[in-house]
Amino acid sequence: MTALIGGLVAVALGLIGLGLWWQHFLSLLAGGIPLLLLLGGALAVYLGFEEAKDKFFKKPESTTFEAPTVSEAEVEKYKEEVNKLKSEIDELKKKKKPEKAEKSE
Repeated sequence: MTALIGGLVAVALGLIGLGLWWQHFLSLLAGGIPLLLLLGGALAVYLGFEEAKDKFFKKPESTTFEAPTVSEAEVEKYKEEVNKLKSEIDELKKKKKPEKAEKSE
């Protein structure tokens, strides 16, 4: 509630001040707008320069995909490892099934 009252008082004082010092407000605005344009333009020039520099010095990326070279021995080794892990998982599943049956009884 106090924020509402404080806000209303600030708005009222701001309107009164704007009415009393309208010429000063306009001169402040007249001095501030060119400064903002100057700073905004400088920022845009800097960002444009950086973007152009990145484009100019960018190294071309190769678009071709090269598949990794893997020997047949490595392929067989990994297939055996996968099969071994699958069998271990099956054994663990079989061991857990009787335990669940005992718990439900």
